[in-house]
Amino acid sequence: MPTNTQKERDEELRSDVLRQLEWDPQITSKNIVVSASDHVVTLNGFVPTYAERYAAEKAVKTVYGVEAIANDIEVKPLSSRLDSDIAHDVVHAMKINVVVPDEKIKAVVSGGFVTLSGTLDWDFQRKSAESCARNVAGVKGIINNIQVKPHVSSKLVSSRIEEALRRNAELDARRITVAATDGKVYLNGSVRSWVEREEAERAAWAAPGVAEVVDRIAVIP
Repeated sequence: MPTNTQKERDEELRSDVLRQLEWDPQITSKNIVVSASDHVVTLNGFVPTYAERYAAEKAVKTVYGVEAIANDIEVKPLSSRLDSDIAHDVVHAMKINVVVPDEKIKAVVSGGFVTLSGTLDWDFQRKSAESCARNVAGVKGIINNIQVKPHVSSKLVSSRIEEALRRNAELDARRITVAATDGKVYLNGSVRSWVEREEAERAAWAAPGVAEVVDRIAVIP
């Protein structure tokens, strides 16, 4: 059984997460339930939009001491929408976004859940497409199956990522190792917070030729 000290730490982390959720203006739902156990935060309850579910998870990641998150929040839209209407809005949102090559992406909607597929050159395009879908009313969840096509040698990918990590003032690059093969990048090592972990992953995705990032970096506060 956990010691009283561990229980106190769990409760302190839970309180910090709750205060962060209350602080974030993007989160309006009062139906989010938070629990914490050994640096792992679990979110339950429901919110009216998928964008708010995403914002809640993002807010938790900024809290010091969080090593992992289980986001079990359910999206319950205030009003129901037809899948065809949601699909139309997702396609339109991607079409008017200047960084999304919408002609290369297919969107399928079923029961409010959006599945994106296609092949793109950059991860930021893939993430932008997902962002377009995330902010459409009625969306309950997103499955992003968009692939990023590698087109640069693995050696060059590794060296560019290592250089990017060293340039980043928010990261201690000495604690992170990089390996790449056939467009797949492996990150190992440790960082002090979830935000640093995401920053390292973002730096890896920014390199040309990256098709997949396997993030094995441990968060050790």
